[in-house]
Amino acid sequence: MPISLKNVSYSYKSFDGSPIPALNDVSLTIKDGEFIGIMGHTGCGKTTLIQLMAGLLIPTSGIISLDGKDINDKHYDKSFLRRSLSLVFQFPEYQLFESTVEKDLAFGLKYSGLTENEKNARIKWALDLMGFHFEKIRSLSPLSLSGGEKRRIAIAGALVTKPRFLIFDEPITGLDPFSYQSFLSTISDLNKEGTTIILISHNADALGEYAKRILVFNKSSLVMNGAVEDVFLDTEKLKSFHLDAGTPRAISAMLSQRGIPISQTITSYPALLGALKSQIKKGVKV
Repeated sequence: MPISLKNVSYSYKSFDGSPIPALNDVSLTIKDGEFIGIMGHTGCGKTTLIQLMAGLLIPTSGIISLDGKDINDKHYDKSFLRRSLSLVFQFPEYQLFESTVEKDLAFGLKYSGLTENEKNARIKWALDLMGFHFEKIRSLSPLSLSGGEKRRIAIAGALVTKPRFLIFDEPITGLDPFSYQSFLSTISDLNKEGTTIILISHNADALGEYAKRILVFNKSSLVMNGAVEDVFLDTEKLKSFHLDAGTPRAISAMLSQRGIPISQTITSYPALLGALKSQIKKGVKV
């Protein structure tokens, strides 16, 4: 069953008590197993949206439901929401607080009902996914690690509960190229296994390669919602929001302008490379 938002709005209060709109009349549905990319400039409502979905904020108006049940109903079981959905903030390393890496990950399993052996296996699995050797890292203080390592530990802490929905707010900002690609590959694999991924990012190249659907926000409103190929095809509309469709899309447009017959729905480097190889085999000079 999906996460559903119906006419959801949210306003913060200014110092004088007047409302400051952060999200305006948003309706959308996110189905199980989707990989959603969210784009938009700072302050457009992206982070407010995911905080509302995670139950951290209560909408000013509208309804947010999971599996058909209003998550803000006074009788709703919030523990079900916490088990179903994990949110990783923009700087997840600030979420670390325990004395060891193992204890930090174990905290998320405190009320899981798993046995100690099952918890240990889950912690090892999450650390392995993020490229750590369990025995080498388990007893270290998470605060003693490098910035990139802290971020990967925090993400492992979100993975450890194996939630149905994983939501990330700019997780790849500041990562080195290896960690960046490794992270995206990992969440792509999780998505293929059935986990719903919701990824906020300013990196259009990353969204073009991994996301299947794109939501674009501008001035607190949802202004585009569709398959990544369709959204990135409409470069003029994206430009009107001061956004772009990424380098692969730009290269395909440039090649087309030079008379090279290449698809304008290309959104990733692998697809671009495949299309170029196909044209070369046909004898087209690129």
